[in-house]
Amino acid sequence: MNKNKLAIFGGQKTIKKKFKKFNTYGKQELLAANKVIKSGILSEFLAKPGNKYYGGKYVKKFEKKFSNFFNVKHAISVNSWTSGLICAVGALDPKPGDEIITTPWTMSATAVSILHWNCIPVFADIEKDTFCIDYKSVEEKISKRTIAILSVDIGGQSADIKKLKYIAKKYNLKIISDTAQAIGARIEGKFAGTQTDIGGFSFNYHKHIHTGEGGMLVTNNNKLAEKMRLLRNHAEGAIFDKNIKNYFNYRGYNFRLGEIESAIGIEQLKKLKKIIKNRCLIVKKINNNFKKLKNLILPKVRKNCTHVYYVYKIKIKKNNLATKDQIYKALIAEGVPNLSNQYGNIHLLPIFKKNLKQNKFPFPWSLNKNRINFYKKNYDYGSCPVAENLNKEEFIGFEICQNELNSKDLNLFISAFKKVWKFYFDRN
Repeated sequence: MNKNKLAIFGGQKTIKKKFKKFNTYGKQELLAANKVIKSGILSEFLAKPGNKYYGGKYVKKFEKKFSNFFNVKHAISVNSWTSGLICAVGALDPKPGDEIITTPWTMSATAVSILHWNCIPVFADIEKDTFCIDYKSVEEKISKRTIAILSVDIGGQSADIKKLKYIAKKYNLKIISDTAQAIGARIEGKFAGTQTDIGGFSFNYHKHIHTGEGGMLVTNNNKLAEKMRLLRNHAEGAIFDKNIKNYFNYRGYNFRLGEIESAIGIEQLKKLKKIIKNRCLIVKKINNNFKKLKNLILPKVRKNCTHVYYVYKIKIKKNNLATKDQIYKALIAEGVPNLSNQYGNIHLLPIFKKNLKQNKFPFPWSLNKNRINFYKKNYDYGSCPVAENLNKEEFIGFEICQNELNSKDLNLFISAFKKVWKFYFDRN
């Protein structure tokens, strides 16, 4: 059999094995979890005034170590980053019909956290090279109803936070950083997610460090921190605390993280630097092998920024030899795991479309004018052309977060790409 013949055309697959699943758990996490279980105290949260309103021993310890690591005044744990986003938006005291500008190149929770408060997501387009929100597009989308920017540090690096902060100051807006995919990344020497009014991270199972599920909010603003703690733990139960003022109508949720997850999180945090270092070494080897491949654009790292590579994102230059989808299908056939050729574009989700036949709206807004304002927004194809074109013609992503790649795995991965590129781009 011709070893150069692509698997998609009947040739031999390059990768015939399954790569090991990414896992940072070990003896330390097992001991930590067992210690909590033996204590018999899996949670110490109480939804009434007092010290236990803020959680148990391990919750507080995890939050303290996290705030010290990231050099922020407040770290507030939650049971998922989706919960964290809901708390972050709610802490801004939004009113129905307020607008928050965000990116379409993210997952649905980013926008749904805005919808949760009966606010209107407004989608700005993204930068062509980093896939992060484009500050120029953000400024174009600002209206008299805009109250905040919800930026996303997508794929492993920060958005252009300096430019976004300039815009926020100019228009008196708040900024929330969704840094779920970029924990430990830095921009201009400071951690991504720590330079805005509110930031936060995900501990979902395929993130750099994880507790199964979970998240952490961070802020240097005392008032915002207290609001998010209220929202996390049944605010209505603690609102009668004489030390809590001006939050009369606050409602809250059970977004509390358990003691086991927190104990595991403490151990995971110790490993973050090493995990990032290993991930960067893997990408360095990939880049060194991919930089000479024709019509392939390597991931762009923003100036004065570090990248922690949650996803290894490449772009295919428009050419007359092969489309993005042809290359994608060929790589899949060669056995390359965890590839994607689509991402984001959440502005095109059905939730943003009115069902005209049934006259149904997706939100329980009591004020009809807010519904009207919502449906005046442009959520159609063509409203975010950069993000849309990436999916259509350019983007391929390797979910590097899903696998532990040893040297042999990495060589197979690189060989599969080279084989596909040789067939499509190096034929005479």
